Amino acid sequence: MTEHLELADWRRTVASRYAALRADGRAGDARAEAFRSAKDRLFAEHPSSPIPAVARSSFSGLAYWPYRADLALRARLEPDPAVASPDVPRSGEGGQIRFTRFGWVSFEVGGQACRLSVLWLEEYSGGIFIPFRDATSGSTTYGGGRYLWDSAKGADLGTEGDELILDFNFAYHPSCVYDPRWSCPLAPPENRLAVAIEAGERLNGSDGH
Repeated sequence: MTEHLELADWRRTVASRYAALRADGRAGDARAEAFRSAKDRLFAEHPSSPIPAVARSSFSGLAYWPYRADLALRARLEPDPAVASPDVPRSGEGGQIRFTRFGWVSFEVGGQACRLSVLWLEEYSGGIFIPFRDATSGSTTYGGGRYLWDSAKGADLGTEGDELILDFNFAYHPSCVYDPRWSCPLAPPENRLAVAIEAGERLNGSDGH
């Protein structure tokens, strides 16, 4: 299989994993366990895995925090009529990736008000993108932040009416965490949360208690 076909299969497989997640009617911890097991196998076995080929034989799985029901959230999309274009940094070299902020989502974590901008990718076929940084960034998670949504790449947690599913138990690291050859868009300043989001993926060797 050529590199292009392998990448197409990777994206198709990721999208199918998220489709299965959205259709899974089990309790949250069971859904998370099934999704994580499937993702670990994909990272270990797929030729387009972000894990470098030389490291896959020793790859034992990603690191995760235990499931947190209180961080399985949803929030109404608040449209942003300004249609601003935020400055979205990158982890490596490459031209600016164009995003438009088309709304916001507001929610609470531990009684503290939080807000994230909801971005739309203005390239490829478009897609919802929600990156974020929080108080764990740079210690137990990657300093550049994590992703909640990247629907252009198949990472789509789903919607209910005008609400977006914001389940931080499925927050994940960008590919550049595993291999610097990837240049990934990172969370803009407006998506930095003051609270610690101890859910989803964390760095290997960090305290996941």
